[in-house]
Amino acid sequence: MTLFLALAIIAALVTLVGSFVVWKLSLKYRLYPKIRERDVHTRPTPRLGGIAMFLGILVAFGAAWFVSSLGPTRFANVAIIFQDPTQVLAILGAALLIVLIGVADDIWDLDWTTKLAGQFIAAGLIAWQGVSIVSLPIGGILVGSSWMFATLTVFVIVLVMNAVNFIDGLDGLVAGVSLISNGVFFVYTYLLVQQTSPTNYFNLASMIAIILVGACAGFLPLNWRPAKLFMGDAGALLVGLLMATSAIAVTGQLNPAGVGFNQLFAAFIPIILPVIVLLIPLLDFGLAVVRRLRAGKSPFAADRKHLHHRLLDMGHSHLNAVLIFYGWTAVASIGCLLTYVFPVYFGISARWAFLLLGVGFVACAIVTLAPLGRRKRLTVAAEATSAAPMAPHLDELETGAIAVVDAPQATDAPAQARQAPQTPPAS
Repeated sequence: MTLFLALAIIAALVTLVGSFVVWKLSLKYRLYPKIRERDVHTRPTPRLGGIAMFLGILVAFGAAWFVSSLGPTRFANVAIIFQDPTQVLAILGAALLIVLIGVADDIWDLDWTTKLAGQFIAAGLIAWQGVSIVSLPIGGILVGSSWMFATLTVFVIVLVMNAVNFIDGLDGLVAGVSLISNGVFFVYTYLLVQQTSPTNYFNLASMIAIILVGACAGFLPLNWRPAKLFMGDAGALLVGLLMATSAIAVTGQLNPAGVGFNQLFAAFIPIILPVIVLLIPLLDFGLAVVRRLRAGKSPFAADRKHLHHRLLDMGHSHLNAVLIFYGWTAVASIGCLLTYVFPVYFGISARWAFLLLGVGFVACAIVTLAPLGRRKRLTVAAEATSAAPMAPHLDELETGAIAVVDAPQATDAPAQARQAPQTPPAS
């Protein structure tokens, strides 16, 4: 655990320093795009934070490799990952390709077909070098061919990359959501490997997850509202790439035949948890694709109808919208994790985890929908206020009308008085 935390700290510090340098250089050389119609921010902001995040991740991987080279006996667990460096090199090579594509898009606004082609190439590189879905963790049964699973791996990585990129619309949103989800996923992979391989607790999935946690934590200070620096497509696609790779790296590690009944949930968590921690991005992605296809547009055509835009339109502030995303992500991912932790470590039925998950969802739903109730109350109050002056207003009209009717009689009085005979005063 100490080495994992050290890698996270290294990634965080390098990313933090790199973010500050990228921010200063971007301002100096005006490396920021104009504000688009769908943007929430109101001032031009650099979008090259993904470069700093990649540097932090690269240095952390380098630190892990350096530790593994100090001695296979003392650091045998770390050395196992780097015995065959092709997987690690493939991951870093794919990450570099994604960052280059993202930076080019952030500066020159590439066509979506070009970006999608680059994403498939990066995902194909990872699948080609062995980080691939090889079986579903259900009895260790292998169904299908290696080509089928490689194709499935590529599509999963591309899907997750775009899902994460789609929610990148508010200050601190992607960095915070990724920090929470990858933190939970790291805890799961760490506990899982302790159960299945007690002598080999260091694994590729946990290392990627914890390094990603550090990179997001280091980037968040400059990305918090009001953001000085955005991660851009380079950062969002990078985060999605590594999250998908981490999930795929752990899938299939567990054979349910080798665990007890209380650990049966662990057989399904590798499939469920990656989906749960990406629940909000995947939901937003699915809604966006359906919405755009129904409108006869490309599924990658930008608009201002994402979930975070809808939260703002409902009446949430920028900060509240971001915190709501954090809450949904934390409840979903932690609740799913507890379905594994409760039975395995505490002997408690997983039903309690589902109960807590349901309570958390209800609480998040109440907070999310709160502006609708407040808006309804304000509307009712406004209608009542606007209706209240109507009575006196009508009274004034009626009074005026009466006065107008009575006016001729009033004005005729002096004339009648003038025509009346004058009575002489009494003597």
